[in-house]
Amino acid sequence: MKLLFTGASGFLGNNVRPVLQRVYEIKTVGLTPQDDYTVNMAKEIPDLKERYDIVLHAAGKAHSIPKTEVEKQAFFDVNLQGTKNLCAALERNKLPNALIFISTVAVYGCDYGENITEEHPLNGSTPYAVSKRMAEEFLRQWCGERGVILSILRPSLLAGPNPPGNLGAMINGIRTGKYFSIGGGKARKSVLMVQDIARLVPLLVERGGTYNVCDSGHPMFCELERLISRQLHKKRPASIPYCLAKGLACLGDCIGNKAPINSLRLDKITKSLTFSNEKAKRELDWEPMDVIENFKIG
Repeated sequence: MKLLFTGASGFLGNNVRPVLQRVYEIKTVGLTPQDDYTVNMAKEIPDLKERYDIVLHAAGKAHSIPKTEVEKQAFFDVNLQGTKNLCAALERNKLPNALIFISTVAVYGCDYGENITEEHPLNGSTPYAVSKRMAEEFLRQWCGERGVILSILRPSLLAGPNPPGNLGAMINGIRTGKYFSIGGGKARKSVLMVQDIARLVPLLVERGGTYNVCDSGHPMFCELERLISRQLHKKRPASIPYCLAKGLACLGDCIGNKAPINSLRLDKITKSLTFSNEKAKRELDWEPMDVIENFKIG
């Protein structure tokens, strides 16, 4: 079967493509010369040369905090308009049987909570969350009107070799000795091994649906800190009391964005945020990889 993969040169793509290409004939769309179609979908409609059975749409903008209106608009250009341009390209050929869209749990807008399900309101207000939600809405209508099977995956924090985002920042902090555990690191976070995306693709192509995807263990910060420290051959990070961290966070609120910690960041570190994967496990007969057993930092 032929699979069109957008965003295959990113962190997710680099880890997922080697697994998928054992099963599918893959062509890629992206910004690098190595892509089969080198195109900026935020601005252009790709000129696809053939029909594809499956589309895995992972191209998107994330892992940055916009500071200007131009930077905010970039999320909508990439995540929403890029999706519309992809669909316009697909319409010029015969339509695919299935389209799998990589969205995010950020659409829920939750800084903390436990076992959040797909039924939770989509309250995300950041440009990243809103642009992904709007792309979801567009795809539901587009696929519904054309009989394309749509799957929407909402991954949690992704783990894999050299991860970006908050997990990458934790690794770098532990490596450089600039990371401190707070209150013993008891808060839990949902994490997903990035390779699980590849395992989900064949389960989705004939069914469709919207699914949270994460591990079942929801590791504590201290478990991740211990695992990363062991692989880096470093001592476990020192732990500072919550009351001291709270005082530093209040000071950070006064200083502004340059502060290493503020109240919002403190909440994210010390309050659990977990998502329910029961729908995916039940409907797709999927069992996620255990992060603590499988995560290798590089």
